[in-house]
Parts: sequence; structure tokens; C-alpha cells
Amino acid sequence: MTSVDNYLNGLTALINSSFPKTCRLCGKVYHSADQFLAETENMPNGRSSLKQAIEDDGTVIVEVFRNCSCGSTLMDEFNSRRDNSEHGQMQRLKFNKLLNILLQQQVDIEVARTEILNLFKGKKSDVLDNLLKNTNIKEIQ
Repeated sequence: MTSVDNYLNGLTALINSSFPKTCRLCGKVYHSADQFLAETENMPNGRSSLKQAIEDDGTVIVEVFRNCSCGSTLMDEFNSRRDNSEHGQMQRLKFNKLLNILLQQQVDIEVARTEILNLFKGKKSDVLDNLLKNTNIKEIQ
């Protein structure tokens, strides 16, 4: 898994029995969810590798689409990490507002996401400090 795949960190397989998973095209075997996430690639052309789905019982899951090294697309289901509490919803609102500010400043989306997540974890970000010092961020507080 590369540094741009940080959004996959913390995903846990919904059903551990879905591993080992075998690529039907080339026969490569992924013995665990960690191996599956580490040894496959993002979807091409900037398409999202993650899709939220809702089970019949209302449970929210994440479908993860990844490409095997042979090019075949594989999918597995993972538990959702999303905090649906009021606090979680407020954090997402702040995240999205900050993301929009950074995108308007021509910051690469993956860099912006990583820096915002670091900020939310209490880490200092020179990138954000430099870009936001002249930006009115009171609107996101």
C-alpha cells in the first residue's frame, strides 16, 4: 500500500471468511484483508475505490474495489469506520470545508486529505499553516 492509500488504513474485513480471495483471471491468492489492500491497486482514471452500501438490516458497509496486478477488478466488503454521531457529522462538515479551501488553493487532493486528517489528530502541518495563514477559517469552526 502506498502513502496515497492512507484512506484504506483501519478498514477491517466484514467477513473474515471471505479470505483467502483468489483472482479469477490470474489465480493470485490474497490470504488476508491486509494483503488484499497492500498488494492491489487503486481503481484507474481517478475512480474511487470505496463505495458505501447499506445492508438489508440497515448496517452501513464499505465495498472496496481494487485492481489485481493482472488488471482484474476485485471487490470485498469491509466494516464502515464512519462515525455517524452528531460529532462525527460536524467533523465531516469541517473536513469538507477545509478540503474545498485547499482545493481552491490548488493543493493536490491526496495531500489535502492527508494534511487535514493530520490536523484533526492534533499534528502540526506546515503545508496548512502556509496556505491558511491568509485564509479566513472562522467559517469552519
